[in-house]
Amino acid sequence: MTRDDKTAISRRNANFLYSIVGVALVLFLLGLFGIVIIQGQRIVKQFKEKVDVMVEFKPTTEKSQIDLVIKQLSASDYVKEGSIGFTSKDQAAEILREDFGEDFIKLGFNNPLYDVVTFNTKSEYMLSDSLSKIRSNLLNNPLISDVFYQEGLVDNIESNIKKIGYISLIIGILFIFVAITLIHNTIKLALYSNRFLIKNMELIGASWGFICKPYLVRSVKNGFWSALIAICMLVALMLFVQIDYSNFNDFQVPIELSILFAGMIVLGILISSLSTFYVVNKYLRMRLDDLY
Repeated sequence: MTRDDKTAISRRNANFLYSIVGVALVLFLLGLFGIVIIQGQRIVKQFKEKVDVMVEFKPTTEKSQIDLVIKQLSASDYVKEGSIGFTSKDQAAEILREDFGEDFIKLGFNNPLYDVVTFNTKSEYMLSDSLSKIRSNLLNNPLISDVFYQEGLVDNIESNIKKIGYISLIIGILFIFVAITLIHNTIKLALYSNRFLIKNMELIGASWGFICKPYLVRSVKNGFWSALIAICMLVALMLFVQIDYSNFNDFQVPIELSILFAGMIVLGILISSLSTFYVVNKYLRMRLDDLY
């Protein structure tokens, strides 16, 4: 092997190394966007599940009857587990006395407050229609005086989530398009130095399938390594964030992160192999003079 041959091989290997790093950076940005979406959905879900629904009982309701209603709520599909709380009218009066500094009951008034049960719904039920149905079903109980929740807040949450969803979809499509374009151009530049080798193999009688096969195999390996590098960078970033923000670990969703990482591997391999196949066939279709 001559010195020029060694130099050419070294140059080609360097080009493929640059291609791996370039694709890894693009996949890293795409994965970072995916993590932002996942964590954003998690935060929105937790926020939705903190909206209180208050069930007000009639003054004649006994504590045993309230306990029965609490038991029924605990068995309901729409109630978040562990979110049910009970505040008696005496406890509510004590809270008001602490807030206002005056015991209005001692002034000769009867306690005007009611026994109240509060609970949070699961995030998928935090919709205007769903909450309206829940309220109607609860009011069918003759023991319940009324059901309250912040309707304006629920409507705002619902409206804002729709807007965020549309914006995220547009940004996601744009991100994927940019990622595909950048990865394709990176691979195209990496194969540019091999254009004469590809054409010469055709001129000596090699079939297109025979010529493409080694490049496709290498592209699959490169796509896998690029995705693996990007995943390692994302994991390192998340570990670094946890050092300063310990609560960040509470928002991580292992299943969804695993799906995201698997998608990055599939996307890296798929785009790399398809781009390689397209570029190699493009050089095969070109005339020898056009390669110059």
